[in-house]
Amino acid sequence: MNAGFKLDRIDIKILAELQRNGRITNVELAERVALSPSPCLMRVKKLQKAGYITGYSAQIDVAKLGETLTVFTEFTLKNHRQIDFARFQEALENTDSCTECHLVSGGYDYLVKFVTSGIVDYQSIIENLIDRNLGIDKYFSFVVIKSPIVKTQLPLSQLFENRL
Repeated sequence: MNAGFKLDRIDIKILAELQRNGRITNVELAERVALSPSPCLMRVKKLQKAGYITGYSAQIDVAKLGETLTVFTEFTLKNHRQIDFARFQEALENTDSCTECHLVSGGYDYLVKFVTSGIVDYQSIIENLIDRNLGIDKYFSFVVIKSPIVKTQLPLSQLFENRL
C-alpha cells in the first residue's frame, strides 16, 4: 500500500460505486462521481496500484447451486506462539471450504466460516484438520439455518466520514 496516498471524497465515491457494480463502464463511473472519464480512469488505476482495489469478482447465489451447508466454527489453539498461528492459518488457507478466517479476541482464537456440501463434508474437513496436529485444543460449530442479512459492500462513506 502506498503510505503517501491519501483518499479524498471522490476516491471514496469511486470505491463505493465499484463495490456496487464492478462491471460499470468508466464513462458511467465518471458520471456518477462527477468527473470526466480520463481523470476517473486515472484515479481508478491509482487506487488499484495503491492496493485499495484488490480485485473484481462475481457474487454467486449459493442457494441456486444446490444443497450447501454454512458453518461458523470457533477454534482455540493449545499454544499461542506465532508459529502455531501461522501453521493453523496456512492449513485453513489451503482448505477450499474455508471462506473466511478471523483471529479474534475473547474466549477463543479464531472464527472461521466454512461453506460445504453438507454435514458429512464439514465433519470430514474438521477431522482432517484435527488429524494434522495443527494444535487445535477445541472447536465449537454453529450451523447456519438462515442468513437474512448478508452485505457485500462496506459502508465507505461512514467509515471515512470523519477522516476526510
